[in-house]
Amino acid sequence: MRAKIIYFITAAVLVVYFVLAGSRGLMLIRHGTWLTVTFGVAVLILPVIGVWFLWKNTQFVTRANQLGVELEAEGGLPVDELERDKYGRILRDSADEVFARRRAETEDAPGDWRSWFRLAVAYHDARDTPRARKAMQRAISLHPSLRLNRRRSRGRG
Repeated sequence: MRAKIIYFITAAVLVVYFVLAGSRGLMLIRHGTWLTVTFGVAVLILPVIGVWFLWKNTQFVTRANQLGVELEAEGGLPVDELERDKYGRILRDSADEVFARRRAETEDAPGDWRSWFRLAVAYHDARDTPRARKAMQRAISLHPSLRLNRRRSRGRG
């Protein structure tokens, strides 16, 4: 729950920033000189990129959460079996051991979104965020209902 609150606060702050930057960009364009118009267009590009990034990230998080809810309902969420130090941090050897099992599970069933979801969690526990994200994207792409929704949204554009 804490992560959701932080995410929504961050998203709200970004939206305020996008509105402020966009209004400054429009103000520069309205000034009318070639220099201010050029800077105004450049300033407007930043909020457009930011909104796109925020939208794609929100879609990713929403879909990953849908997978997590479904996997939890099936009783298939990975159990936290990681050893921790006295400060609560995951021990690297423990994370590597669990990761090796999850990777083997995924290699045995490469078309199963569940194994890719669990592999993404193992990557995250091993502090390999880029690979965790790619594994979760793979899980999302393999899920039948999410794959169908993504195709529908692409067909509209």
